[in-house]
Amino acid sequence: MEVIAGNKLLKDRRLYVIFGITLIAVLGVASITPALPQISETLDLTNMQIGLLISAFTFPGIFLTPVAGIIADRLGRKTVLVPSLFIFALAGFAIFFVHTFRYIILLRIIQGIGAASLGSLNATLIGDYFKGKQLPEAMGYNASVLNLSTASYPLIGGLLAGLAWYYPFLLPLLAVPVGLFVIFGIKEPKIEKHSSFKQYLKDILTSISRKDVMALFILGTLTFIILYGAFLTYLPFLLNQKFNLTPAKIGLFISLSSITSAIVSTRVGKLTWRFGSLSLLKTAFFLYFIVTLLMPNVNDIYIFIIPILFFGSAQALNIPSLQTTLAKLAPDNQRGAFMSLNGMVIRLGQTLGPIVIGIGYSIDGLKGAYYLGSFMALLGLIVSFTMMDERKILIKRN
Repeated sequence: MEVIAGNKLLKDRRLYVIFGITLIAVLGVASITPALPQISETLDLTNMQIGLLISAFTFPGIFLTPVAGIIADRLGRKTVLVPSLFIFALAGFAIFFVHTFRYIILLRIIQGIGAASLGSLNATLIGDYFKGKQLPEAMGYNASVLNLSTASYPLIGGLLAGLAWYYPFLLPLLAVPVGLFVIFGIKEPKIEKHSSFKQYLKDILTSISRKDVMALFILGTLTFIILYGAFLTYLPFLLNQKFNLTPAKIGLFISLSSITSAIVSTRVGKLTWRFGSLSLLKTAFFLYFIVTLLMPNVNDIYIFIIPILFFGSAQALNIPSLQTTLAKLAPDNQRGAFMSLNGMVIRLGQTLGPIVIGIGYSIDGLKGAYYLGSFMALLGLIVSFTMMDERKILIKRN
């Protein structure tokens, strides 16, 4: 594979096509989050029902993401990416015209089918194209794009929701030009394939059975339970109930976290080589723990900015470190399946997040939701200290 000189990394067109895929991968949830209270009120939905708008979208990825990864390894990355982007666009846009809850859920499932491969194959392509020090740097830049998009989408979604709750569902149409960029903007990576499909599956099972790989999968699941449960699903309700914020202002607050993530993510490559990926992961889960304890207990809107910024910093340290380590551990001819298995456990976390944190909400309201989030963060700390060893992780300082 071609290795780009460091000073040319941001001039590589392939990286910008990957950025486009990343922009779409996070659109399906981040753009509608500020509208959730409004959708709940307009369609007369309970908090548990409104959580289905997220869970229905993420659910197909639990099963389809690893399948997509295997197909991408055997038939090519673009074979999976192009139809996925167009399915995402059409199903998401259709919700603009459909205002019956059960049909919205059906379309969200179809849109989730299209989205299933996007969040893993973007990282797979980075692993295909970039090596050495440029791997964590490219992952960090991609995480910055991800976080800028999660900063922008809630703000844009909140403004569109100010027109009507269904206007944020115009945004999935952005996947159409991205699909065209994938077709015409990048060449299929040249990966040496296994001649035997049976041996390919056997090798994957051997690779993922490593303790450090399993630990990374667990940490990915916990990360997205916290993100999609405590943050994306219940933070809008906390901000609405405690501070009486409008959808646009809710979107602005959520965006503050992502802006912080985008800034910190640009430094992840250098931080990884200086401190090691495991140290960054431990720091991230410690920050999650502090943030989820603080959020339900802060009564001043301006002080509330502090845990929002801490959460953004935790995301910036966490997700690129997880993806970089997994991409490095994965053999070239297994990377699609490897990263897609990670995508599967992420989808599991995304799907479980609103449900698991919702259990805490049903027990003790918003405090119960966020204290359960703290427990998830504590589990992440335990896993990172007991199941992983920095000396055995391939991403180390020089």
